[in-house]
Amino acid sequence: MNEDQIPPAIKNALPSPPEKESDIKGFEWWRRTMQYQTGLGLTKEESKKYENDKIYKKNLKDCEKCYNYRDWILNYSPTVIFMLQQIKKTGVEIKDDEIICDLCDEWKGGGFNPELGILLCQNRIIDKWHLEDTLAHELVHYYDNSKFKVNWVDLKHHACSEIRASSLSGECRIMNQISRAGLGKFGRGHQECVKRRAALSVSANPNCKNKEEAKKIVDEVWDSCFNDTRPFEQIYR
Repeated sequence: MNEDQIPPAIKNALPSPPEKESDIKGFEWWRRTMQYQTGLGLTKEESKKYENDKIYKKNLKDCEKCYNYRDWILNYSPTVIFMLQQIKKTGVEIKDDEIICDLCDEWKGGGFNPELGILLCQNRIIDKWHLEDTLAHELVHYYDNSKFKVNWVDLKHHACSEIRASSLSGECRIMNQISRAGLGKFGRGHQECVKRRAALSVSANPNCKNKEEAKKIVDEVWDSCFNDTRPFEQIYR
């Protein structure tokens, strides 16, 4: 995958619920799976129903896993706990139902909406640690929005928060960049990662003309925003 380009969104299938819950559980699900794989005695209608139920079952599993990861991270991640505490100091307390898991058509781990809260993309989350980085990223946006009253249609405001979120969340963490660029190039690798991810996010802003404008805006605000590590004392991940 080209790291400088966001793949096009893929519309996710929204399956119908199974006729009976027992159809997707235990022996009955095993029997239907065997029948589907062998094709023995399987009608076209039964085949389509199985494919629908398989997607439905996967979506349920992804959703449950995402919420399990979320709950664990909310209780045990030092970064996330710290960010929640700092956001509370701005006068805002985030409730669990403001951090939701759902299907995403876009290729992203999550998103932040000032009115709705934080979305975690259950079908894009790779593992618990990916969710931690994603949630930390979105919490930086939440913090910026609460403390600095970010104007998200202003590209410079957007770029600044994206720079901070990518730098402070851990998604451009030390070990990731050492493994990519080598120990001697770590510092530059971290900054290049932050710039790349920030420009990609800004390029998706409806007010941004193209990737070139996104990169230009990121460069314009880079020094002040990259060096602003609030609420952390420094970049430590």
